[in-house]
Amino acid sequence: MPSNDKIWTAGLVVIGDEILSGRTHDKNIAQVASWLQVQGIRLAEVRVVPDVVARIIEAVNQLRAACDYLFTTGGIGPTHDDITVDAVAQALDVPVVIHPEARAILERYYADKGGLNEGRLRMARVPEGAELIPNRMSGAPGIRRENVILMAGVPHITAGMLDALTGKLEGGAPLKSETIGCWTAESEVAGMLREVESAHENCQIGSYPFFREGRVGANFVVRSTDAGDLAKCVHDLTDGLAERGFEFTHGGI
Repeated sequence: MPSNDKIWTAGLVVIGDEILSGRTHDKNIAQVASWLQVQGIRLAEVRVVPDVVARIIEAVNQLRAACDYLFTTGGIGPTHDDITVDAVAQALDVPVVIHPEARAILERYYADKGGLNEGRLRMARVPEGAELIPNRMSGAPGIRRENVILMAGVPHITAGMLDALTGKLEGGAPLKSETIGCWTAESEVAGMLREVESAHENCQIGSYPFFREGRVGANFVVRSTDAGDLAKCVHDLTDGLAERGFEFTHGGI
């Protein structure tokens, strides 16, 4: 059952030289963040690190201590530069072992694809004591040990692993949100936004400016775990905009 008193948080470490070089455009941050919100867990911090063991260890140890959960994406495949398992095992101070269930899964998956080889067997390696996260897409499972969760870097495989984790992690009340769009420079209403947010301690207001059709505007996103508090904050925000002569649009622009 969700615990509404505690704000549950997660960190995300995106691993891979290809992300930092720009060869691959990361799509996992948005999908992990969206999935976490539904689970009642807030993504507190994201770090993108290269395929360097020391850098992965540093990021994993800092974020697993700072957050309730630590997710990683990337670096759990069959090649020599897939070093996430090794780095996380070092961070947790445990050895790397072949997980017997993971090996059996891979043997079945590759039975009609040439069988297991050295590279494919690498995907059965886990930090000792880890549990597996099912992967219906490509056989190779994700990995969970304590509050550290290792997932694939390929977005559609990551999505499948998140689906397998749905409802399995303890979290708080899911974050609700409502968007109000307005054709105004955010600087013109910055003080009012601050006052409204201060008056509703269970709500946060994010301001996201844009420039379209030769005009400046902004979308104001109000977030809260409580539907009643959210409605009151939105009411005061729209009243504040109306008092200042600004037209607004529910749902954003």
